[in-house]
Amino acid sequence: MAPRGRPGLDDGAQIVSGQLGKTIQRLRKAYNLSLSELAEQSGVAKSIISQIERNETNPTLATIWRLSQALDVSIDRVLASGEDAPFFEKLSRADTPLIVSEDGKVRLAIIGWIKTVEWLQWYDVTAEPGGALESDAHQRGSIECLSVLSGEAEVEVAGHAERVRAGETLRYRCDSPHVVRAVGPEPLRATMVCIMKAAVMA
Repeated sequence: MAPRGRPGLDDGAQIVSGQLGKTIQRLRKAYNLSLSELAEQSGVAKSIISQIERNETNPTLATIWRLSQALDVSIDRVLASGEDAPFFEKLSRADTPLIVSEDGKVRLAIIGWIKTVEWLQWYDVTAEPGGALESDAHQRGSIECLSVLSGEAEVEVAGHAERVRAGETLRYRCDSPHVVRAVGPEPLRATMVCIMKAAVMA
């Protein structure tokens, strides 16, 4: 049985389109995927994807379907998109994953892209005064960036603490256990970005 959403045309049918290669390349770059990564996710050979992007071959419908699945877009969009078509992906509040600290005072809304989670994580942080978020060590060389929008935070890493106030950004290594605390009388609101596998700092 064919997977849901698979086109009903002959899988061997070739697609001829002057914009197809540019569309595939634009979508791949929008997802920050290398040719090798797209090849791995789609099951289409890297050399074939490269030829498609350079408009050096007319791919079969089955090939375009596999690429569209890997790029998480409909095959209609791949075939119909013009070069300047915009990319939009909206996530509702209800669909945004939420992490709550053990003390229940800190909430992290995961607003980053799931496709980049292995190297880039992005959170919207809200915390009541006194709330603390304790985190285990991330991968060696990882860097966390905390930008405080309102309130005040204290970040503790390896026994050293630093305060961050509204309008300030603190960057710190997070490859050892670390704690972010909401200090002061006001609730904390911040954006936190974790860059995984960053270059190890001296």
